[in-house]
Amino acid sequence: MKLLNYTTSYFAFLLLLIITVWALIFYWQMLDEIYDSMDDGLENQKMLVIQKAKKDPSILNKINFDDGYYTFRKVEKSDKILAHKDQYRDTTMYMLNEDDFEPVRLLESIFKHDDEYYKVKVITSMVEEDDLIEDLFYSILWLYIGMVVSILLLNNILLKKVWHPFYDLLQKLKNFNIESDQKMNYSETNIEEFKLLNQNVDRLLKKSREAYVSQKHFIENASHELQTPLAISINKLELLLESEHLDENDMRLLADGIQNLERLSKFNKSLLLLSKIENKQFENIEQLNINLILQEVIDSLKDLAELRGINIEFQQNEELFFKGNKDLMFILYMNLIKNAIIHSSKETAVIISLNKDFVSVKNEGEKALNSAVIFQRFYKQSGVTSSSGIGLALAKAIAVKYDLALDYKFKDAHIFTTKFPLHAKE
Repeated sequence: MKLLNYTTSYFAFLLLLIITVWALIFYWQMLDEIYDSMDDGLENQKMLVIQKAKKDPSILNKINFDDGYYTFRKVEKSDKILAHKDQYRDTTMYMLNEDDFEPVRLLESIFKHDDEYYKVKVITSMVEEDDLIEDLFYSILWLYIGMVVSILLLNNILLKKVWHPFYDLLQKLKNFNIESDQKMNYSETNIEEFKLLNQNVDRLLKKSREAYVSQKHFIENASHELQTPLAISINKLELLLESEHLDENDMRLLADGIQNLERLSKFNKSLLLLSKIENKQFENIEQLNINLILQEVIDSLKDLAELRGINIEFQQNEELFFKGNKDLMFILYMNLIKNAIIHSSKETAVIISLNKDFVSVKNEGEKALNSAVIFQRFYKQSGVTSSSGIGLALAKAIAVKYDLALDYKFKDAHIFTTKFPLHAKE
């Protein structure tokens, strides 16, 4: 949900609450004003009726409302009568035009005439509360709908222009590429908060760019400074190993030293490659045929598989295309398939299955691996000393770079699956 709509949803809820409370207060105030107005009218009618009775005493015999809006009834003198005050109350009366009982407002009062006391009752029609509530409800409902629609129009027309610098910044950050030395151009704005946001984003991007360039130079220098001495040391030890003055024990020690240096060189290359992947230094994107890449990997590992007595089965059920870096995709499947070959028993098979949107690598196994740590650096699946523990970490880093879902599961065999996103295959 967008920020404007998110705030609008909260505002709409608060507006509904406020209007509801306001409607209740307004209803009670309006009802009080209606009653006050009716009571004033009844008071005036009572005075007029009493004056009329004094001029024409014959109306004092009117005891029903059949032909008027007032009645009289003689009462005996008592302390209660003398202390009687005007009383207002709601009641109902049959109305001919409605053919039903309708609410009325009634006033009862005591007055004295020729040393006798009379109770006078005066009535007037009143507003039906259920009709009043219904009318008020629909009025408030249309008011609320009108205000919400007005707010939405305000957000999408006026406030959208106000928030333009913010959304423009989001779009530029989305397209920002730390590898390119591009300069961010920020929208002009008079809003102090947006100016402060632009300044802080610009400062953070510059620091990130400087850190990236520094790390990139370090990786390049480390690659050169470490690989060159290692290669020289290995070459010199190999030359020394060919010497005729060495006994069998010396030759064994030199061979172990060369093997460890080669492992160190390989480990260094893997770490540098992993750093380059995480720093996005492989940006040569092209349309790739995954079938051909897998076949190339299989051809490269054929000798290793034959040496270990492993049969590689390649099941091509579909043809899969993907946009990415060819070298990285080769490394991804090289590590997965090589890992399966190394950790398989002799005279077994590694099955590679290519389908419409995923590739799976399957090899036999006795028990499941710890899926929570197998993709971590330096984790070794078994006691194979030649493993650097970084192959699956490399595969995971490449999968993350291209939004591939790299998963592991165990069903009487180890199965590594890379699922391709639909948008990436376009």
